[in-house]
Amino acid sequence: MSEQPDEATARTESGLTDDDFAPEWPDDDRPRIPRVAPEREALTAYLDHYRATIEMKCRGLSPVQARQRSMPPSTMSVHGLVRHLAGVERWWFQQNFERRDVPFLFFTTENPNLDFEPPADADFTADLATWRAECAVSREIVAAHDLDDTARPLDWFEDVDLRWLVLRMITEYAQHCGHLDLLREGVDGRTGS
Repeated sequence: MSEQPDEATARTESGLTDDDFAPEWPDDDRPRIPRVAPEREALTAYLDHYRATIEMKCRGLSPVQARQRSMPPSTMSVHGLVRHLAGVERWWFQQNFERRDVPFLFFTTENPNLDFEPPADADFTADLATWRAECAVSREIVAAHDLDDTARPLDWFEDVDLRWLVLRMITEYAQHCGHLDLLREGVDGRTGS
């Protein structure tokens, strides 16, 4: 008789089983983050993983569900979060890093909260497409520069390098993916990492 437990009852070296971890999203098709990679590949993989998390967790929502403010007292919605992230992509990569003369997406002097507070006629599908397009432009900008390339963000008094900017975006997305987890659970009960 073997002293080794069968696979059904075997525990990992840590002693944890799949039941000890957060459930996985059923249709998770996000790209895998490499465990060993050069710096650029690791940074862009993490950022794209978080972008894919936003994409995945928006799937299957109707426009009405996307507008729902499902976690009171927060006034945040999935739709507002998508608009915000589209604006953040444009702000950091185009307007700040490359200093492109492009207009703000969801901001006016009269109404600076058009991202988190979408107007009644805002179209969730169109705003998702805008966010995807902004991500594509950001990827092109990152690909065109070295991580050591620097720029001076608007209204700042010091330069930042592209490495800093990508890390800044990773933290932005990580924060908002946590928000999205709660918002989606509040909308239809779906959970998973």
